Order: sequence, then C-alpha cells, then structure tokens
Amino acid sequence: MLEVLTLNRPIYKRVVLKVSGESLSGSNGYGIDATTIISIAEQVKEVVELGVEVAVVCGGGNIWRGISGSQKGIDRATADYMGMLATVMNSLALQDALEQIGVPTRVQTSIAMQQIAEPYIRRRAIRHLEKGRVVIFAAGTGNPFFSTDTTAALRAAEIEAEVILMAKNKVDGVYSADPFKDPTAEKFEQLTYLDVLNKNLGVMDATASSLCMDNNIPLLVFAITEQGNIKRAVMGEKIGTIVKGSVD
Repeated sequence: MLEVLTLNRPIYKRVVLKVSGESLSGSNGYGIDATTIISIAEQVKEVVELGVEVAVVCGGGNIWRGISGSQKGIDRATADYMGMLATVMNSLALQDALEQIGVPTRVQTSIAMQQIAEPYIRRRAIRHLEKGRVVIFAAGTGNPFFSTDTTAALRAAEIEAEVILMAKNKVDGVYSADPFKDPTAEKFEQLTYLDVLNKNLGVMDATASSLCMDNNIPLLVFAITEQGNIKRAVMGEKIGTIVKGSVD
C-alpha cells in the first residue's frame, strides 16, 4: 500500500520549467498564441496543485532572437538586450494566463522594470516558491551573450531546483539528428552532459550544459504540445530524454 502511495506523489519538490519562445507561438511560428499559452498555464496549474514549487524561464525567440538580429547588422549586445525585452513580454503574457485561472504568480526581471515586475532577488524568489506562487524569471541573466538556457541553468542552481524541465514545441526528446530532416534519427532515452557536449547535440548551449553538469542538475527534454506532459514529468513517468551526470 505504501508503494502505491509513493507512486502517486511527485518525485520533484522544486523545478525550473524552461519554455522556449517558439512553444508560446503554437503553430504560428511567431508571436504569442493565446490558446497555446492557456494550455501551458493549465499544465503548470496541475503541477502546482500537486504541491510542486514551479519556477519558469521563458525564451523570446517567437518575438526576437538576438543572434539573428546581430547577423542582420545590429550590434550583438543591443540585439541581445532586445531579446531580453522579448522574454519579458512572454513572461507577462504567461503570468496573465496563470492568474486568470487562479495561480498566484510573480515575474522577476534581471533588468530593473519596477512598474511591471519585481527585480530578481534570490531569497525573495525562494520565499514566493515556498508560498506556492509560480515565479517567472524574465530578461535572461541581464547580460548580453548569454542564452535563456543558461538563465534556466543559473536560476536552477541558485534556487536549488531538483530538475530543469525543458519543454519543446516540435520534438519530444533529444535525437541523434534533426528528426524532421533525417528519418533515421535515433531518439535517446538517457544521456550524460558529456555526451551532449561531445556529440554537439544542441540540447542547450555549452555554457548551460557545463553549468548543469557542474551543479549536478538533471535536465528532462520533452514535448509540451501533449496536454499533461508537465505533470507526467514531475510524477516520474518515462517521457522525453533525461540528461544527467551519468546514465543508469
């Protein structure tokens, strides 16, 4: 009986959910899709109701991508700051969707924006989480040349999250090649961070991967498009690809 009860409990207490900008755009490929963002909010609510503390990091690629901007002639630092502002827009949209369904939420930014969000303060973020609030970390690390993947890894280490849940829009895990271009691409169930770095699998950038590896933070890559996958992830179901220090 005790074993059955254990299986019905989340295996994680505190998580960082990394949502790409593309995930928020739905099938449109750009902008913010209202139906998609409500679906994500409902999935987050399911997890919060289980007693899991949830922090979220939003990407900004659905609005602006710093690298693409720099390739068009914009100064790289300026282009990255523009990308940070895009993540703030996404974060506010997700906050609104969550609060409309009764989930208390706080947005914290790495760049001061007092009229619309709190500044990022580690102890305050942890206190919000302990009170059952969802905390959304916006504006990246506040520095150019760092991705939102690195932000997720950094914040996860700072708030002592047990796992990073990387929600993807198009793929359901990590593959040996692009599954949309190569039908023979193999899906991995488990990988080490060294595998990710050595094989250049593109799960997250090298800085983020190294930060996760150094701090022993596992990463679960899965598709957010299937309703209920965030809950399945925190319950320990085998979905997507798990990346950690060593494979079982």
